[in-house]
Formats: sequence, structure tokens, C-alpha cells
Amino acid sequence: MTSNRRVLGATLILIGLPLVVAAVEAVSFHVRNRNNGFLVSSGERREYRLYVPGSYERAKRPTPLVVSMHGAGGWPTQQMELDGWTRLADREGFIVAYPSGVEGAGPRVWRADDHNEPGLAKDVRFISDLIDRLESAYNIDPDRIYANGLSNGGGMSFALSCELSDRIAAVGMVAAAQTLPWQWCTDDRPMPAIVFHGTSDPMVPYNGGRSPIGFDRFPNVPAWAATWARRNRCGPSPVESRAAADVTRIEYTQCADDAAVVFYRVQGAGHTWPGGKPMPEWLVGPTSNGVDATSQMWEFFRRHHRRQRVS
Repeated sequence: MTSNRRVLGATLILIGLPLVVAAVEAVSFHVRNRNNGFLVSSGERREYRLYVPGSYERAKRPTPLVVSMHGAGGWPTQQMELDGWTRLADREGFIVAYPSGVEGAGPRVWRADDHNEPGLAKDVRFISDLIDRLESAYNIDPDRIYANGLSNGGGMSFALSCELSDRIAAVGMVAAAQTLPWQWCTDDRPMPAIVFHGTSDPMVPYNGGRSPIGFDRFPNVPAWAATWARRNRCGPSPVESRAAADVTRIEYTQCADDAAVVFYRVQGAGHTWPGGKPMPEWLVGPTSNGVDATSQMWEFFRRHHRRQRVS
């Protein structure tokens, strides 16, 4: 009888162990991915994750701020682990904010796909409110605030370049899921932009067209970058160079207010962050290490300060 009880006890432990492990993993995931800030914007509770380097001292000179936005279905900690901005922040001494898209009934997203919906205005307001919050708490340099993002977060970067051009000095986009029409952007202020896109992106096709995972139709990426250059009133002939064996750098120069547009064509890369943490290749395609998008983005950002509009 005692032997049977031991067997039964061992069996129950073996059956229950996966459930315990799953529960521990769930709690661990929540702790690792917990945001450390929130605010109420447009009547919605909005969260963010903030990274302040150990070298930050309020009494020192004003500190740049980088806002990095995740893709659809992502979240702040996932973006932080993917792009590596925090490692660069430790070395260069800037603050990084990872805001969270709205949750609702589905995955976290930025509502940057329909300019007629009020959600886009709310997301723009959230980023503006977040900047206000951080400027009140830290010694932020108002002329060195930058926005960037992956996929849907890259599309949000474009929206901010038009809606918050009075606050943001430059933007960056990686595999940007961009569906807003150019005519929507009525702001004529030149905005420096740096763009990375893989030629084998399965989610946002390099040559444009519909995504296999949705109904959105995306523009041809090189043509979209050229349109941005026209927005910035750049010279007609971009300078093309080889940044790596699989990466071509196309720079539009002679732009108004020195607002350059730099486009990195990453041959064979997927819906991924060049030089960043690889994501499942079966889903998003390969990650290139030919260039480090984050380092190149920072080198671009640091050359650009906000220009004051002349009335």
C-alpha cells in the first residue's frame, strides 16, 4: 500500500510539474517584460519602459532622448532586446524611452495605418505627453529628441515626422510598415530620415504590394524614400556607396536645412533589425549583420538638431 502511494505521489508530481514550470515561466516573463512607467493620455492608460544610463546626472549638460517603438504584436522589452539602444545609451549617455502601443482586444499596435481614425491622433498625443513627462523629470535636450521604430513602429515614426516636427529632430525606420498616403503629410518642415529595408522582407515587400498577413498595400520602398527626399527638397541625384557586402547606402544630399535622407538597402534580409537580435527566420526572414542599424542611426541622429521654425 505504501509503495502504491509513492507511485501515485510520483505520478502526480510528474503530471503537475509542467503546470508548475509553465506558471513559473509565465510569472518570470511578466517580471522581465514589465513596464516601469505609465501615464493617462487622451483618457487612455498608456505604458512605457524607460532606460536611464548610470552616467546620467541632471546637473550636467542636457541629455538627448531616443524614443524607440515596437512593431505590431511587439512590446517595449521585446523592442529593447531587439534593437540594442540601451547598450549604446550606456556608452553615449542618452536616455531611451520604449512606449507601448495600445492593447485593446488584440496585440499591441500603433494606429498609424488610417489617418481618418481618431486612434492615430491619440497615439501622437501619447508620444507628445510622454516627452512632456520626461522633460519634467529629467534634463532632456529639447533640440535632440529622436524617434525610430520597427515595422508598425516605423510607420508611427513617419506619422510623428509630420505631426511632431516641432519637437522631433530626426527619425529612423526599419522595415517600416507604412500605409499613410504622402498627401496626408501637410507639414512642409524638412525632417532628416534614415531608412533600412531588406529586399527579401516577407511582411512589407521591398517592391511594394500587399502583405501576405494583412490587407494593407505598401508602397515601393525606394520610391517612398525618394519621395521623402523630395519632401526635404534634396538634390535630384543621390550618392550611392557600398556599406557592406550585402548593404548599399543611398544618401540624398543638398537638402533644405541639411535634412538628409539616407536609405540602406539590405540585400536578402527579411523583416528584421540589421545587426540586432535575430527573430524567427521561418517567420520574418534572415537578419543581416552587414551593418548595425542602431549604431548607424545614432551617428545620423547626432548630426541633426531640431530646427526652429522661422515665422
